Amino acid sequence: MAQALLGSRLRQRGLGTVVESAGISALAGRPADDVAIELMRARGLDLRSHRARQLTPSLLRSFDVALVMEADQQKAIESIDPGARGRVQRLGRIGGFDVPDPFGRGRPAFEEALSLIERGVRDLEDTFWSEGK
Repeated sequence: MAQALLGSRLRQRGLGTVVESAGISALAGRPADDVAIELMRARGLDLRSHRARQLTPSLLRSFDVALVMEADQQKAIESIDPGARGRVQRLGRIGGFDVPDPFGRGRPAFEEALSLIERGVRDLEDTFWSEGK
């Protein structure tokens, strides 16, 4: 959900930034959850082609920035590649929040996660792309 939303917002701003998704506990090859697909479809975004993939050290090194959902994920990723410190940031860092993983927890958890993802993306936009900056 974060990949689709952030990628969409960056494209709306005319930025050709590539936004990719990978997880430290990803079930590689699995499609997005049906609830996530439905919630994103309501926002005009299509997750049907999404497939989970595992984060590897080489993949991590290919990213300029790695946004994570939770502080524990940041620590885990930095332990995978200590050289990534400084490039790994929590999406909710500005607002001081984590985005809990909704996997296996039902629709309300997905709705909560998406609401927090939207807040985190807005915080990034307000901080880095607001008028006059």
